[in-house]
Amino acid sequence: MRRTAVVVAAVALLATACSSGESTNENRSGQTGFVSGNGNVSSFAAADRKPAPDFSGTTLDDKAWKLADHKGKVVVLNVWGSWCPPCRKEAPDLVAAHKQLGAGVEFIGLNTRDLDKAPAKKFVQEFGVGFPSLYDPSGKQLLGFRGQISPSSIPSTLVIDKDGKVASRVIGSVTTQTLLGMVKDAG
Repeated sequence: MRRTAVVVAAVALLATACSSGESTNENRSGQTGFVSGNGNVSSFAAADRKPAPDFSGTTLDDKAWKLADHKGKVVVLNVWGSWCPPCRKEAPDLVAAHKQLGAGVEFIGLNTRDLDKAPAKKFVQEFGVGFPSLYDPSGKQLLGFRGQISPSSIPSTLVIDKDGKVASRVIGSVTTQTLLGMVKDAG
């Protein structure tokens, strides 16, 4: 009986530490935890779509970027961090989808919680990412998506339709095929 109580207590303690991210945060020199989703797609009928926030910022290569400049195009927004293992897993799929979709679809990354640009730039170079990423070390840009994606759900990918509304989202890693389908449905 006592052994069972110890096991139950240990499992409860472990579950609490994993869900809060506090233990991870304290040991990661300023990095924050993440909650990786299961990669399921949430799609929204055109009449039910909510506007994406009018986000903008400076890219990793110090260029200005704003969503408003891309009205009339489908936009793929991928939230990532160089410190995030699921982000590393999905990077080749994002690069492949970007190449397949071409100039007709605007891709933008939202690099979050990298406190220095160097690891983020290395990530981009390592995976051959050919689209820009906004640099958002504090997660401020991500907060604009409250109600659409959680600030701790990294990676996340949103497809924004030509009217600036969120057509679909994936919380967790996305695959090339899934992303191609999401963009097609946003049409």
